[in-house]
Amino acid sequence: MTKDDNFYMQQAIAEARKALSEGEIPIGAVVVCRGDIIARGHNLTETLKDVTAHAEMQALTAAADTIGGKYLQDCTLYVTVEPCVMCAGAIGWSQMGRVVFGTADEKRGYQRFAPEALHPKTQVTAGILEEECRRLMVDFFKGRRLN
Repeated sequence: MTKDDNFYMQQAIAEARKALSEGEIPIGAVVVCRGDIIARGHNLTETLKDVTAHAEMQALTAAADTIGGKYLQDCTLYVTVEPCVMCAGAIGWSQMGRVVFGTADEKRGYQRFAPEALHPKTQVTAGILEEECRRLMVDFFKGRRLN
């Protein structure tokens, strides 16, 4: 059986749930290379007190360490929410072959502020398990407003 985008996005969602359980904004990411998950990450900005500790940055760093190099042309990044400009820049520098995200981030996503940030050869797929990814974010911020 070939694993598909839904399977890998479910893995990213599992990472987002880890973030949520740790009091972080629920965004998760996995990097897949030739059918294998080689890296996982979720937001750690509160835990590490580091504004750059986004899920994508954690996953990119782990992937580069796993393959022993900084270029990830043969890899796909699955992330529950559209990357921000900072992450899109890092993804671009990594020359990621493909980016798949669940839900758009209309307020802070790279497509609004820097649509050319990714490497020109990077393929982008949006909307995989979009409702589940969006619901994690909506519920998280709704809960914050109630407290």
